[in-house]
Amino acid sequence: MNRTFCRLLSLALLSTPLLTKAADSTWPRFRGPNGAGTSQSTTVPATWTNDDYRWRVELPGIGYSSPVIWGDRILVTSASEEDATQMIRCLRTGDGGLIWKREYASTTHPKHKLNCYASATPAVDEQRVYYVWATPEKYTVVALDQEKGEELWRRELGPFVAEHGCGASPVVFEGLVILPNDQDGESSTIALDSETGEVRWQTPRKTEKTAYATGLIYQSEGGPLQLIQSSWAHGISSLDPRTGKMNWELGVMTHRVVGSPAVASGLIIASCGGGGVGRRTVAVRPGDPAKATQPELAYEIKGALPYVPTPIAKDPLVFLWGDQGIVTCLDAPTGEVRWKERIGGNFFGSPVCVGDYLYCISREGELVVVAASDQYKLVSRIDLGERSNSTPAVAGGVMYLRTVSHLMAIGGSKAE
Repeated sequence: MNRTFCRLLSLALLSTPLLTKAADSTWPRFRGPNGAGTSQSTTVPATWTNDDYRWRVELPGIGYSSPVIWGDRILVTSASEEDATQMIRCLRTGDGGLIWKREYASTTHPKHKLNCYASATPAVDEQRVYYVWATPEKYTVVALDQEKGEELWRRELGPFVAEHGCGASPVVFEGLVILPNDQDGESSTIALDSETGEVRWQTPRKTEKTAYATGLIYQSEGGPLQLIQSSWAHGISSLDPRTGKMNWELGVMTHRVVGSPAVASGLIIASCGGGGVGRRTVAVRPGDPAKATQPELAYEIKGALPYVPTPIAKDPLVFLWGDQGIVTCLDAPTGEVRWKERIGGNFFGSPVCVGDYLYCISREGELVVVAASDQYKLVSRIDLGERSNSTPAVAGGVMYLRTVSHLMAIGGSKAE
């Protein structure tokens, strides 16, 4: 595939309302196309039994990363808790069968007791999969051929200093692999050439506690493309994704950032927290570099909010799925609370929105399904049989659910 066509496809994947049938067959990064976490699929059920799975396979080691999908291939990572060996597998979406696998030696190192050595989700395009992990000594990025799993290039990005370990995920955009590198040491955002691994741009960033957020591409009507990131040090910030030039920042974060930003009704929604709980969620009206307008804080809320899970939008609503099982539905333009309910459980995975339903997996391994509506409705609770810290992936009308050591597929029509 030539680079021009790749850029056109990348642009098509940036806007959730413009998702095409072709785009719906991919889930190329953490939380899917442009990190929106949404799918228009009508073939994912809202409740099921163990007999309804298309397939279920065991994975080596453990992992908290999420699967990514391109066409008929699904990529998933894991690691050994004993020696931190990194493992990536390419499976067939149809039956979960192994296409290829690769392993990389690594070293154990201090991390948060609730983290593991495989928390970052890979990114994928038609030709390659981009896979990251980090130790205190080095931050490693590897590009593998999607067809056979052969290593195409490897880049070491220097030390990665973080008391809680690694977790932020790469993004592919217009032939660039964009890597968040907000750490306790020397921080930056880095863009590598997807074909060669050469550094195309690198923008220094301030340091204030490692951030684990994965960015997104934002574009207002008629405005330029912006790479939106969130961290304690910079709050909500915007870079030109093609050059790395800083457009603007708004220092609205008062604690560590773990969950990623989301877009709802033209606003950037993001959270920060500490001590295992969310403490503040903000809605920011982005600036426009073309018009020299600055960002503005539209509203903020405090209380029982997400710290690790990422907000999810179904315009004009935005849903905040809290770590401790409290879900809040807001009117996205105003911040007005439509409903707030304690559904129970503890959550590190983020919700996804499929059609009219929200799906989120608890740390205890229970998938909770709630109506994506301004009226609260608990639809189902499904025991996955094993704990999980991962986010579901949806492509080709099928939902893929990852627990610490298994991957399973549900849904899809018989013709698929």
